[in-house]
Amino acid sequence: MATVDYRPAPGTIPTQPGVYRFRDRHGRVVYVGKATNLRARLSNYFQDLSRLHPRTRAMVTTATQVDWTVVRSEVEALILEHSWINEYDPRFNVVFKDDKSYPYLAVTMNEEFPRMFVTRGTRRNGVRYFGPYARAWAIRQTLDTLLTVTPVRTCTTAAFNRAKRQDRPCLLGYIDKCAAPCVGRISAEDHRELAQRACAVLGGDAKQLVRDLTRQMEQAAANEEFEAAARARDRLRALNNVLERNAIVLAPGTDCDVFALVEGELEVAAYIFRVRDGRIVAERGWIVDNPEAGGRAALMASLIGQVYGADDLEDVPGEVLVPDDPLDVETIEEYLSGLRGARVSVRVPVRGPKSELLDTAGRNAAEVMQQHRLKRAGDIVTRSAALNDLRDALGLAEAPLRIECYDISHTQGTNQMASMVVFEDGVPRKKEYRTFSIPDGKDDLAAMDEVLTRRFTRYLEQAKLPPDEREEGSSFTYPPQLVVVDGGLPQVTAAQAAIDAIGVTDVAVVGLAKRLEELWLPGEEFPVILPRGSEALYLMQRVRDEAHRVAISRHRKRRGKAITASTLDTIPGVGPSRAKALIRHFGSVEQLARSSEEQVALVPGIGDTLAATILAAVRGTGGMLDA
Repeated sequence: MATVDYRPAPGTIPTQPGVYRFRDRHGRVVYVGKATNLRARLSNYFQDLSRLHPRTRAMVTTATQVDWTVVRSEVEALILEHSWINEYDPRFNVVFKDDKSYPYLAVTMNEEFPRMFVTRGTRRNGVRYFGPYARAWAIRQTLDTLLTVTPVRTCTTAAFNRAKRQDRPCLLGYIDKCAAPCVGRISAEDHRELAQRACAVLGGDAKQLVRDLTRQMEQAAANEEFEAAARARDRLRALNNVLERNAIVLAPGTDCDVFALVEGELEVAAYIFRVRDGRIVAERGWIVDNPEAGGRAALMASLIGQVYGADDLEDVPGEVLVPDDPLDVETIEEYLSGLRGARVSVRVPVRGPKSELLDTAGRNAAEVMQQHRLKRAGDIVTRSAALNDLRDALGLAEAPLRIECYDISHTQGTNQMASMVVFEDGVPRKKEYRTFSIPDGKDDLAAMDEVLTRRFTRYLEQAKLPPDEREEGSSFTYPPQLVVVDGGLPQVTAAQAAIDAIGVTDVAVVGLAKRLEELWLPGEEFPVILPRGSEALYLMQRVRDEAHRVAISRHRKRRGKAITASTLDTIPGVGPSRAKALIRHFGSVEQLARSSEEQVALVPGIGDTLAATILAAVRGTGGMLDA
């Protein structure tokens, strides 16, 4: 019977509710779980390994230790589990990933003049997000129609400031699809109220706005102000068009979220409808590539926990409809009720419109699964094959699950920047990318030596600390299996020497030369040639190109700042604060050079005399700078 050697001694595991963490040999958390009885739950992991689910067996054999935290109740265990999953991002936890990038409609309520725009990017605090929407064209049509009713600004900060300086609104301001706060047509308080009304409509609550527009239309008609009545009528029609795009699927006043799951042999697809006031206001699909053992009940509990445990959660409805009862349904109901501040029920509808809507969600989940398979058929297999081929070609002991690639970018030895990109399991892990600022005057080999010395010195510092004191989420906490450098034998030799000098072992180094796409190993007279068109070569090229992209973009940014700073720093009477104020006001030295003395003198801290001096200096350089 195969077992592991880190099993806690019998009787040392408590029987209370709690949350446990499995860690690998580097102290990295690889799995987080909760249990109503820690002893009973953890004992299941340390039985005969051949009886475990393959994914669970891989987790147990990867880990080298387990620890736990006792809590007072199952609800506290659920909350702590969600918190730790978000904090540690464990590789063996079930993580529902979007099957595609969905657009959201964002409203920046954290700004003085809120702005509405369509986005797929990272979420920010203070911004309200509505969606996701399944179709980009639908959200843009909704935004265009909504601007007729609530003309909130949609321009960027730069465009807003430019219109404010020129005292002239953009086209939307002229056609009444923007209230034009940039030129003072509306106060900040009234514009914020417009944004709040737009948020109410997008959130499914348009009753108050419908009543207000109806009252305005009737009052204007009674006063024989027919143009005002026509404008209110058109806005009411536009609002109805927005609402009609989201068809009524349940009785008015019904708020609920509808979940569906479809299982495949290797993946599980999930889908959710968000219903507010009887209308579907958002929908979303997820994919789990490698589900763990535990069945649909465990998967449903994990899905609900991730959806309602998100930091950007807008609201929790009073009812959650599911195809199967999740694991520990009473605990989940108690947890959701605490988030909402009122009773939340999680139930399986068996008949009626809600059951029919659940079936529709199931069909959408099946479609998500089908599209995912068509789009990524063989993707996991291909990545695994590429890593295994790379292992065989380089003579490694195991497939390089973590690859780090380094590149240097500079202009004739100045403004040097180095990049570190990270690929895990063959895909980029962008949140662990890092850049390094290198002092000027060093050649490429010396710069690479400094970067690798700094990176692996940080790793050794972290390795000396107990696991609980290490920087979770830091790019430097765990070593790679493979380091890739851009270049041939000289570059890879220098990289290997830097790593050896620090005393790090078990890290392979390879150089990828651009000319013939050859792989160079330290101390080898001839390179390794991968077959053209092979997935292993494609992976190496992708890693190298990503490192080059990051390095060159950071170098250009640093160079632009240096050029701007050097130009303004040479002007008598202009220090760092005034230079920063000038760039903030005009955007660039080029734009500053095109301005008048009166415009420059309006910048705080700049008078008429200094404005003339500044313009004489920047126009003397031609004003056309690569900033």
